[in-house]
Amino acid sequence: MPTAKELTIRMEDKPGTLGICCRALADRQVNILAFEAFQSEGQSLIRMLMDNPAAAKTALEANGIYYTEAEVAHVKLAHRPGHLSRAASRLGENHININYSYCGTEPESNLPLVVFGVNDAAKAAALLDRFAKEENTVAA
Repeated sequence: MPTAKELTIRMEDKPGTLGICCRALADRQVNILAFEAFQSEGQSLIRMLMDNPAAAKTALEANGIYYTEAEVAHVKLAHRPGHLSRAASRLGENHININYSYCGTEPESNLPLVVFGVNDAAKAAALLDRFAKEENTVAA
């Protein structure tokens, strides 16, 4: 599975924060593939994976919304018991610590899309790619 650009947005923690951010993206036809939002130190912290990071950055900048970007690994997993456990274990067995994770939906297949924030996204992506191929072979 590939790596992807994740945008992390910090905004004031108040009602409507997520809506403002998502509206800015929707107005530029950016599709959100996965996200998580939570409160951190009095602010809303929003992490997102989008189909068009360049357009997303333009939309956020045009609306004065501050963001940072990071490289993350992601994998499409079958919606079956144990798949997340095995994927997370594969990373752990290879000494890759998962700093955070969240889910979305892969648009073409509607399979769960799991995003992993790790220190070495390229290494994690290669491991997850092999894992996904092995799981698909076993399931077939």
